[in-house]
Amino acid sequence: MKFDFSTPTPLQYFTTLVRSDEHLPLLEAAASLAQDEYPELDVQQVLSDVDHLAARLARRVAEGAGAVDRLRALNQLFFADLGFGGNVNDYYNPDNSYLHRVLHTRRGIPISLAVLWLELAQGLGLNVQGIGFPGHFLVQVTLDEGRVVIDPFTGQSLGRGELRERIEEFHPQLPYTPSSDLPLALYLRPTSPRQILARILRNLQDIHRTQEDWQRFVPVQDRLIALLPDAWTEYRDRGLALAELGERARARADLSLYLQEAGDTSDREAMADRLAELGRSMS
Repeated sequence: MKFDFSTPTPLQYFTTLVRSDEHLPLLEAAASLAQDEYPELDVQQVLSDVDHLAARLARRVAEGAGAVDRLRALNQLFFADLGFGGNVNDYYNPDNSYLHRVLHTRRGIPISLAVLWLELAQGLGLNVQGIGFPGHFLVQVTLDEGRVVIDPFTGQSLGRGELRERIEEFHPQLPYTPSSDLPLALYLRPTSPRQILARILRNLQDIHRTQEDWQRFVPVQDRLIALLPDAWTEYRDRGLALAELGERARARADLSLYLQEAGDTSDREAMADRLAELGRSMS
């Protein structure tokens, strides 16, 4: 029997971490996303840095403290003392999605800040979830007294009126009534670790696509496909980016798979034409 002792590539490492939903290590997987841009990154050091913050937080919490006191201690340390918050001056910098950079600068976007906050909250035994709110990722804590929803970008607790206003910005057509909680409840459903990782990657995807930085775009697509192997549009987008980079054989493979698996999509004819064009350019 032969044993392979070679060091896994960043993509292989990530693929191993996200292979199963059971016990998916969100913090470790999220930290590893930066390895494409920072190949020398020590992910275990990132985890150790967060552990140090967790130990610092634990020292502030009295034994037997209730959930409300634990939540206050967390928010005091995270937002007030350490100064974590949104990078309002450079929101679309990819570093805002990389946890080791967020730990260093204490600036990020809502979802990267949320990943760190959630890790510390879970260490305190709080019942917390990430919320894939439209346009702006949130976190929530379930207490005996009720539910607290927090904006990790600012540290602000959001009431029902503020949450409804945010929803209306994205879906002004929804018919709200003052006594109806149904639409709000639908938007406060917990987000799984896999969904959180996909949202981080799609933030990076949008940045690189806008800048037409296909060299950085493709590794993001590689990770999205490892994370969501049945998301056929990600194969399509990777294929188009590979075509831009002149990697026609790989581009054709991705576009062929998309056309085979995606069904009757609105762009089917356009993608078939692009595939044929790539075939002619290789002949």
